[in-house]
Amino acid sequence: MQTLPLFSHTTAEQTIAWRDGTAISVAQFLADVNTLAAMLPAAKHVLNLCRDRYHFTVGLAAAIISNKLSLLPPTYTPEMLQQLQVFSADLFCLHDHDDDALALGINLPQLRYPVLSVLAASARSPRLAIPQINVQQPVAILFTSGSGAAPSPHRKTWGSLVHSAKAQAKRLGLLADTHYAILATVPPQHMYGLESSVLLALHSGNALCSAQPFYPADICSTLEKIASARILVSTPLHLRLLLEAELKLPALAMVLSATAPLSTALAVKVEDRAQAPLVEIYGSTETGQIATRSTAQTALWQLVPEVQLMPQATQIWIDGGHIETPVPLNDMIEIVDAAHFLLHGRLHDMVNIAGKRNSLAKLNQYLNSIDGVIDGVFFMPEEAADQVTRLCACVVAPELTAAEVVAALRLCVDPVFLPRPLLFVAALPRNSTGKLPRAALQQLLSGCSGGKLSSNTP
Repeated sequence: MQTLPLFSHTTAEQTIAWRDGTAISVAQFLADVNTLAAMLPAAKHVLNLCRDRYHFTVGLAAAIISNKLSLLPPTYTPEMLQQLQVFSADLFCLHDHDDDALALGINLPQLRYPVLSVLAASARSPRLAIPQINVQQPVAILFTSGSGAAPSPHRKTWGSLVHSAKAQAKRLGLLADTHYAILATVPPQHMYGLESSVLLALHSGNALCSAQPFYPADICSTLEKIASARILVSTPLHLRLLLEAELKLPALAMVLSATAPLSTALAVKVEDRAQAPLVEIYGSTETGQIATRSTAQTALWQLVPEVQLMPQATQIWIDGGHIETPVPLNDMIEIVDAAHFLLHGRLHDMVNIAGKRNSLAKLNQYLNSIDGVIDGVFFMPEEAADQVTRLCACVVAPELTAAEVVAALRLCVDPVFLPRPLLFVAALPRNSTGKLPRAALQQLLSGCSGGKLSSNTP
């Protein structure tokens, strides 16, 4: 039986996490994991709702050494949780906020994350008994975000997750002597957050940060508390808001971005402000991370080690490395060579109007590049028989008028792709990773018939 360790740190004194500016040692982490594991119910499936990233990681590790499966859905709506109960009848919830438990509104067994005592220095063993996990052991089931369709489950084994984390650490150069602290604005319950803010720390000898700051001021103040080289894991939306706040950004060693396409202009601005390299990550719930690029310098994506693209008919498949079985990609890929490719949007992202084609991702980039637009998205409603379906757009731009937004779009967008209607809203219904589930957008549009609409025409 092949096994891999729970983490790659090798001494009890190494820092594995930061919480409220305090370093947490490997010995403390392991003690917390073992203590919580002894408290877990006998049920097989865990819904880990812990907001504190350290609590989440302790819960994940406790479930792993107890041979339990963590279910990680994209949202926590009552409908989603009811679906999870159908998926797994023995599901129980681990949480660290009582209001989360009350908000569930359904009959679900719950375990409140306990107050764990600080491990006394005298109890620390100089020799670590690091749990060894079977590489074939399933440890998590992640669900797709629902941005294109209903969420679907994807089972992850310990071997595939560790292999992916180590490949990422090698690609980013995090296996050197420098010790990094990884702070993320995204939750650990989704694939990007799980890989880049939890597993990357556990399997590169570095440390995760417990906080999940959202507002620019909170991001800066949290970074300032960390007495270590710092890596920021974020999204294009969070990064844009951080730049617009014009706050003094603490020194960073690196910035990571994923969940949505990042424009070259924004990447250049981030690198200039942070004085650090920005690396964009490409992947999905189905595949995990499969490629990176330095967006400020190149449009080319570079595959992570051992992963390869396989053209099959009209679709590209991905295999090798941490990919246990070949997976079809839902994006339009242009293969440049064995290690590099260009990304041209999603296969189902193309819209065809009056014989002209365009990508929703490209249209979104144009919309969000307009000065004064805080956030925005194009949306193609479901086509109805005997009716002309027109593109819609939702925008957060309190200082702009519809005429100003449309005039800016006319400079780079063919008139047939101008939005009809253009809806001004206070905020877009993004989930915790910054994605926009299609169902949420449909609900927003259907519920805003009395909102501020433009009747622009080309």
